[in-house]
Amino acid sequence: MFRHTKLLQFEAKPERPDPYYARKLQELIGGAYGEMTVTMQYLFQGWNCRVEGKYKDLIMDTATEEIGHVEMLATMVARLLEGAPATATAEAAQDPVMAAVLGGMDPQQAIVSGGGAVPADSNGTPWNGKYIVASGNLLADFRANAAAEAQGRLQTARLYNMTDDPGVKEMLKFNLARDTVHQKQWLRAIEELQADGLESDIAPGALLDEEDQTHNNTIWHLSDGPDGNKGTWASGEDRIEYLMDPKPLGGPGSAPKPDPELYATYSPTQDAMGTVKGKAQSAVNKLT
Repeated sequence: MFRHTKLLQFEAKPERPDPYYARKLQELIGGAYGEMTVTMQYLFQGWNCRVEGKYKDLIMDTATEEIGHVEMLATMVARLLEGAPATATAEAAQDPVMAAVLGGMDPQQAIVSGGGAVPADSNGTPWNGKYIVASGNLLADFRANAAAEAQGRLQTARLYNMTDDPGVKEMLKFNLARDTVHQKQWLRAIEELQADGLESDIAPGALLDEEDQTHNNTIWHLSDGPDGNKGTWASGEDRIEYLMDPKPLGGPGSAPKPDPELYATYSPTQDAMGTVKGKAQSAVNKLT
């Protein structure tokens, strides 16, 4: 059961309005790694979790907290927009004069939300449910969660350095702390999944005997960088073999003859002609 009060989880009072920063803060609401993403990610992970008890409860506790984070940020955005123009037109997005009047704020915040936050990122791109990861495999999901919290904390840290408003900084200090502990909890939960025998190092821990045994412990050197094999992953008893001169295992990647009614440009003889011309030109280049 969700618990919600009329009080914010943490205070969200800027010292002064700042419409331009309000737009920046939208990234932490509706960006790919924003609070809307982790809220929905954890909710769906919890609803899809087949393991009752500590793992599901941890997911749902965190999901509910993230709802509160969205509320805090939305409140902060609204307060940063205090005093912003009450009237704006559809031309605001294209009119540089109006944009200057808006102080760099997202016109959607005036036109659509009436001076409040919108479910979008700092460029006004609407939040997308495709951002979330909820696979039903807790190892894969918890790894995605730790990565999401790391990216979210990174963006919060950047935004922390983009303001000198004491009130905003106080809230962001709280957000940084929560992103820290959430990273730690997911990493610990991954360890516990393995200790409980529910998952191993690889997700999913299935079909390991069925996969191609020749290619499950090699790294292919395919870039110009020479130092990939100098990491610990390529040394020691558990090393991954670094293939410095890997060979292609397949033939030409030519697409098959298309359906004539799809009108794709196609000529089986042109390929051969092109090859002949290419070889001839190459020979000329060598001579000159």
